[in-house]
Amino acid sequence: MVQIGLIGIGAGVAAALLFASVASGTLLSIPLFYLAPLPILIAALGWSHWAALLAAAVGAISLAAVFGTVFFFAFLAGAGVPAWWLGYLAMLARPAAAGGAGAGLDWYPSGRLVIWAAVLAALTVTVAIPNFGSDAETFRSTLHDALMSLLHAETGSDGAGSVPGVKNLDRFVNFLVAAVPPAAAVVATVTSLINLWLAARVVKVSGLLKRPWPHLSDMTFPKPIAVALAAAVALSFTGGIIAIVAGVFAASLLMAYAVLGLAVLHAITRRINSRAFLLGGIYAAIIVFGWPALVLCVLGLIETAFDLRARVTQRRGPPAART
Repeated sequence: MVQIGLIGIGAGVAAALLFASVASGTLLSIPLFYLAPLPILIAALGWSHWAALLAAAVGAISLAAVFGTVFFFAFLAGAGVPAWWLGYLAMLARPAAAGGAGAGLDWYPSGRLVIWAAVLAALTVTVAIPNFGSDAETFRSTLHDALMSLLHAETGSDGAGSVPGVKNLDRFVNFLVAAVPPAAAVVATVTSLINLWLAARVVKVSGLLKRPWPHLSDMTFPKPIAVALAAAVALSFTGGIIAIVAGVFAASLLMAYAVLGLAVLHAITRRINSRAFLLGGIYAAIIVFGWPALVLCVLGLIETAFDLRARVTQRRGPPAART
């Protein structure tokens, strides 16, 4: 119990320092800020979700003591609570069904962890929306002014309505106003999954990871999630603050389906000789261009509807190894 307490305190302080780095305003502070959940996840996966919960509390209280209550709630909503909950779910297990093979435990499915990461990311962005306004018009107006001020500050322009390199500033900012909420949800989903993966790798290397490492190619999603995605997309065209929130959830769930699309690619390319080159090229294209993730979203949705991996397996036979 003492060890869990010490780990929780240490992880909380580390997470708070990473989160507070954003106050410096440097480029390096951006990746450090997004790594803030990592110490909490390491505490959860390597020791206990109680250590992660203590870390979240210590981090929030530390930030509140230095920066005030705004950082307290921002840390809890953006890093502390989501990291604790993902860590708790990742180590959740129950006895396997009678006669089942393996280590005797059924671990929380990796696909549902991806869905939770997307939902938590959407909730984090949704919680931040009222800071800009309680209705759609106020939200867009406040965000428009904030982005305009940021652009003028970054480019050093005089604030008279022109920014070097941008022909139609108002149209450009209006585009950003529409794009920022869903883009923030996508970024939060991706960073949450990266932090979970990094934490698992760190804990696995240290020999403390009790959960077997899951195969990406085996990942599945519950079919009702596709219905939830369709509902979110439909609501995003309605208008008002509901449309903004629905767009945030639609974007994060689409990102989750992009991960499922990657799982499908890992499964159906097993017997291709140039598999490593093909997968490496796809990952590189996603990182550099971004838009290929939309193709993976479609692939993930096709898998949900038609069970593409099972069809490929029936035609080729079972693979020799899984990754």
